[in-house]
Amino acid sequence: MKSVLYIFSGLPGAGKTVLAKALAEKTRSVYLRIDTVEQAIRDLCAFDVQGEGYRLSYRIAEDNLRLGVSVIADSCNPWNLTRSEWQMTAESANADYENIEVICSDEIEHRRRVESRISDIQGLILPDWDKVINRKYDAWETPRISIDTAGKSVEESISILFGSLSL
Repeated sequence: MKSVLYIFSGLPGAGKTVLAKALAEKTRSVYLRIDTVEQAIRDLCAFDVQGEGYRLSYRIAEDNLRLGVSVIADSCNPWNLTRSEWQMTAESANADYENIEVICSDEIEHRRRVESRISDIQGLILPDWDKVINRKYDAWETPRISIDTAGKSVEESISILFGSLSL
């Protein structure tokens, strides 16, 4: 069976991390969270992180995919460029990939989530609502699974994700 790169995308507060962690547990995949990688680079190297977190993560993902281990990539993944690079990572490792976009279509609920979140990564400063809604986020140009978490419990959203992936 081929390894799979599950590429999560979506704005902060949409529910990506909850779904990505649930999928990692279910599939026993490597869980790779860009926020963790980028904060570690900031802490260890003391410089402003731009694309380094993604580039390092592509390499870690490819190493695991080549070993036949599936990988969950948990990131905002807001640009067509990063989406394409994740896909190229899978293709380079001869792995399959699934694009998964997580959205919260209810602006009031989404804002509440963003404003009530507490960082679970030491030192990570979470974006406020203005930064979330003003973030550049390219329209999708390729097929993806879209999960809308608005008005759903965590369990309902996980069930929809697993059903979309036939798990």
